[in-house]
Amino acid sequence: MSTNPGEKDLTFGSVTVPASDLQWRFSRSSGPGGQHVNTSATRVTLSVDLSVCGGLGHTRRERALERLAGRLSGGVLSVSAQDHRSQVRNREEALERMAELLAEATAPPPRVRRRSKPSRSARRRRVDDKRRRGELKRNRSRPTGE
Repeated sequence: MSTNPGEKDLTFGSVTVPASDLQWRFSRSSGPGGQHVNTSATRVTLSVDLSVCGGLGHTRRERALERLAGRLSGGVLSVSAQDHRSQVRNREEALERMAELLAEATAPPPRVRRRSKPSRSARRRRVDDKRRRGELKRNRSRPTGE
């Protein structure tokens, strides 16, 4: 695990997680690359300890811990990227994935929908349409033998 002093902070929305809270791990990747794969550590794993992360406020931290409970290991959220052949592109991909996950997890809950009743004119239109439709169906029936 390492933190690089020149590393970028993780920013999503109005929240910034300091680079000092990010833990980077590099390992050999599977996938495309031929012999290059066997010699270079292009796979990137980015981890953030949400329980002590300085960039999240108390409310956002609680929200993230609750919503990401299934993905956490001891309060640590990890994201891996190995889709690209270069470590730099995998780092960018890991940062994007982490930012997306944290943005979803810390977003405020949607507003509760308040029920409303239809307006008088909407009720009148509905009844008129029903009456018109019923009339149309009655007119389709066979004439009575008078």
